[in-house]
Amino acid sequence: MFRGLSITSSSTKSMIYNNTPRSFSMLLNKPQLLNPFIKSFSNQKRLLTINQMIRNNRFTRPEKEKKYRCKELEGAPMRRGTVLKVMIMKPKKPNSAQRKVAKVKLSSGKIILAYIPGEGHNLQEHHTVFVRGAVVRDLVGMKYKIIRGKGDAQPVVGRVSARSKYGVKKPKKA
Repeated sequence: MFRGLSITSSSTKSMIYNNTPRSFSMLLNKPQLLNPFIKSFSNQKRLLTINQMIRNNRFTRPEKEKKYRCKELEGAPMRRGTVLKVMIMKPKKPNSAQRKVAKVKLSSGKIILAYIPGEGHNLQEHHTVFVRGAVVRDLVGMKYKIIRGKGDAQPVVGRVSARSKYGVKKPKKA
């Protein structure tokens, strides 16, 4: 019996009885190889590894989805959005304050919560703001900040130090 086939003719029974590689190669009509090590591999079908398939352009690895720290911005440094609601949040345990927060609908259509930095603000519903990625440590789940001095968000009034963070222009010398 070869590979699940039963052979019944008298000429093939003699080949089975001999059970030699020569008789087997005669059955398959293949020339007999002199090296028995090579012969054992020629009868088996070898599977390729994934790296061999990639090298021969038979297989491509699935591309990994990009991971962003701020996924709602989709890799952009900032996004334009419209303020839906201005709210107040309380920070987590050791701190005690009232942090100003805005619910913003981004130009990509996603809705996020963004922190309004600085003292005082002019933001109301339907104002256009720009949002950047930044973690506010004492507000849970707050990953975005509104950029002051861009769009309808006015810069902080009377700010002298760290002006660039709050959109304040350099004061003119008198």
